[in-house]
Amino acid sequence: MQQDIREKLKDFKEGNIELSANHTSKFENLLKSELHLKKKKKTSFKWLSVAASVVLLVSLAIKLYPTEQIVAQPIEKKDAEINSTQDEITLGTISPEFNTIETYYLNSIKLEISQLDLSEGNKELVDSYLLKIAELTKEYKSLTKELNTNGVNDATIDALIRNLQLRLQLLQRLKKQLNELKNLNTNQHETQVI
Repeated sequence: MQQDIREKLKDFKEGNIELSANHTSKFENLLKSELHLKKKKKTSFKWLSVAASVVLLVSLAIKLYPTEQIVAQPIEKKDAEINSTQDEITLGTISPEFNTIETYYLNSIKLEISQLDLSEGNKELVDSYLLKIAELTKEYKSLTKELNTNGVNDATIDALIRNLQLRLQLLQRLKKQLNELKNLNTNQHETQVI
């Protein structure tokens, strides 16, 4: 059923069609109105997202803002510290950073001492190291007194920190020597058994 359009149009006779006089102006106006249609403005919700962000930030600030006042709790002091004056300056009272350093070294020293393996074979070695550590502890106390009399200065603070470091290093060296002595005794015992 395909038909050629040329065959259909052969018999078509074009009539005399006249356009109205203002046809062109009507056509131009119609074109202008179609091409330049005013688009409907989309409602912008950008302001709504900004407002939601502000509300979110304000609510987070209210939630996270501390409402309770932080009250300093008194620190329990040992018997020896109770006898000393309340205003005594120590390395830990100068600043929180120095307090952290002092606490770290003192706890590490206590830990190393608690882990020492004492026996009759190593008693002299341990005693000699503990005497050196006792001397360093006395020196630490005298440096703390100097800190209280002369005031805070870099030289005294450095000396206090070096003192703590030296005590810890001595204990670590003692621990290493005790391990070497233990290994030596184990090896000698094995060679005697063989």
